[in-house]
Amino acid sequence: MPKRSTLRLTSSFVKALQTDGRDAFFWDHELAGFGVRVQKNGRKVYVVQSRGPFGIKRATLGPCSDLPIAQRRREAAAVIDRIKRGEDPMPAPPEPEPTVAELAERYMRAYVAVRCKPRTAEGYRALLDGHILPALGAMPLKAVRAKNAIALHDSLRHSPSVANRVVAVLSQMFSLAETWDLVPRGRNPCKWVKHYREKPRERFLSPEEYRSVGAALKAAEAEGSMWPPAIAAIRLLMLTGCRKSEILTLRWDDVDRTAGEFRLRDGKRGPRMVPLTTPVLKVLDGIERVDGNPWVIRGRKSGAHITGLRDCWERIRNRAGLRGVRIHDLRHSHASEALALGESLSMIGRLLGHSTVASTARYAHLVQDAEKAAAARTGDSIGAHLARNGGVA
Repeated sequence: MPKRSTLRLTSSFVKALQTDGRDAFFWDHELAGFGVRVQKNGRKVYVVQSRGPFGIKRATLGPCSDLPIAQRRREAAAVIDRIKRGEDPMPAPPEPEPTVAELAERYMRAYVAVRCKPRTAEGYRALLDGHILPALGAMPLKAVRAKNAIALHDSLRHSPSVANRVVAVLSQMFSLAETWDLVPRGRNPCKWVKHYREKPRERFLSPEEYRSVGAALKAAEAEGSMWPPAIAAIRLLMLTGCRKSEILTLRWDDVDRTAGEFRLRDGKRGPRMVPLTTPVLKVLDGIERVDGNPWVIRGRKSGAHITGLRDCWERIRNRAGLRGVRIHDLRHSHASEALALGESLSMIGRLLGHSTVASTARYAHLVQDAEKAAAARTGDSIGAHLARNGGVA
């Protein structure tokens, strides 16, 4: 590089510089490679020019008017050093670290909205807005540690099920963050959280309670005190073990009497077929079909279906004396009845349309209870035979 004339650059000198209609450079005597460029239009900027392993590099630091020359000289020294090392003289500033709040929005948009039903998505949003974001939303992802997840979980100990669900959502978010290369592998802060033990919520109807519900439904039907399709919906829930949403959105076009089954378009793991048993057919035959309404469980509005059964079920269960029994317990009771009849857990999972084995595993204790009862009955019977012949003391 040819030798350049230099001079002592000061703020007052730079301020007094004028253009002559051409680009001009004025180089600093104190720091080699630091200078001022006066452009044709009169704009003045600080520049750096130096030789590195890949030749001469020039970079613009910024306007002469915004920062003191001493500060610009310090910046120039750092830039010259980078040029001499063969680095980018003006690297882009690092992108800000993504926060938990930003991950949450991507999680809802790219994962939940694609894979989950609207009602499930609403539940996730409530957990995010109510618990996760107030506690962790502003934190950069890489700053979240196990202690933060444990503290959040501990703050919700008064509601173990909510605490566990919050951590489950947070854990899924960080697993996706690893997949999306937002955090290093193995940095899920929920790994060390020990979930609270939850009290089982399942409630199974006994034969006597089934009879009480049946009597309550018949009485409401005879009195005309309840919307007939709602009564039919409750009966179908008990007879099929389907989810409430699956029965309420069942269409007449999905009922195939020839094949002996009806199709659930919106099952949790996709469309599935449910057998049309004789009791189910009897209920369907008793439902009035209305022209222009495609729904089996039609609503009071033209062309609509029932959207909820809470009030109707409360009236039926109260009449049957079953306080505290949820409508979802009818699904659990269906599974319990099938297990009592000797069906396997895998068969129960298929009947209920479970998406994972873990969903059916909650009924494993019923199998164990049935095995114990069977063993006891068998042992008692054999013991009685032996006792008659003096084989048992």
